[in-house]
Amino acid sequence: MTRVPRMIISRVSMLLLTVSCLTCIAQAQQPNRIEPTHANVAYGEHPQQIIDFYLVDGKKDRPLAIYIHGGGFRGGSHDRVNAKLVQDLNAAGIHFASVEYRLIGDAPLPAAHDDVIRAMQFIRFNAGKWNIDKERIGATGGSAGAQLVAFLAWHDDYADPESEDPIEQESSRLTCVAPTGCQSTMDIDWWLENIPGYTQPHREKDEYTQLSGVALEAVTREISVINHISPGDPPVYLQYNMAPGSPIPEENAQGWKVHHVNFGLAMEEKLKEAGVEVTLNYRGAEGVKYSSVGEFLIDKLK
Repeated sequence: MTRVPRMIISRVSMLLLTVSCLTCIAQAQQPNRIEPTHANVAYGEHPQQIIDFYLVDGKKDRPLAIYIHGGGFRGGSHDRVNAKLVQDLNAAGIHFASVEYRLIGDAPLPAAHDDVIRAMQFIRFNAGKWNIDKERIGATGGSAGAQLVAFLAWHDDYADPESEDPIEQESSRLTCVAPTGCQSTMDIDWWLENIPGYTQPHREKDEYTQLSGVALEAVTREISVINHISPGDPPVYLQYNMAPGSPIPEENAQGWKVHHVNFGLAMEEKLKEAGVEVTLNYRGAEGVKYSSVGEFLIDKLK
């Protein structure tokens, strides 16, 4: 598979999301921290290329749920996990892993995408070591992390059977995926037209003057996860913190805009057109099949 062009995307990376402080605060304030079974397992040479594993006891191969943190590709940390989610999944017999990746300060995009692909393949290659059923691996993440898990779920498989590296021979795809606050597209014109209150780009346009329009359009298509949706994709659970038509809040308005449910509505429509099972949950939604990420992952992985 062709990787996202590094030199082009390094410039476009500034167009990617300004993550709300609220996301980082929520992660930082998770109560009852739980210690991993194996901490900071390296899947690459960079200090940020590490994974924490929260494993279920026993020798039987069990499913795995992966978490990828948000932070606008600029912040966040793999060790800020939702302890209750970990405990609920472990109680259901599901392993849990939290993946760290290089941030923009470490390396320009698509380093983060390359990293989560490598982490997924690394986990599958070593599945026997941790009693992981490599055929039952789901993932969840918020904001930037939501984009990364959706990228894994919907992008063509990066498995390369001809590679001399046995890790690269493993699949990068998921069994199910639960993105929260996910942005469907990096086409800012779409944001301006479809996101309430989003009236101007949150980055200056002159940051991209060295890119041709064609190059920018090509990069935007590749990193916009909605463009990778196709028949045969795994079941999806999308979650947002506001209802369609809800008013712009006075506090954290920017974070509200860049995680708006209209992104989810666009993805829901395309997923349904492709015949993919999808649940869209938002504040006040009624009659949804799943009420939480944990409920969805347990159902699909068990």
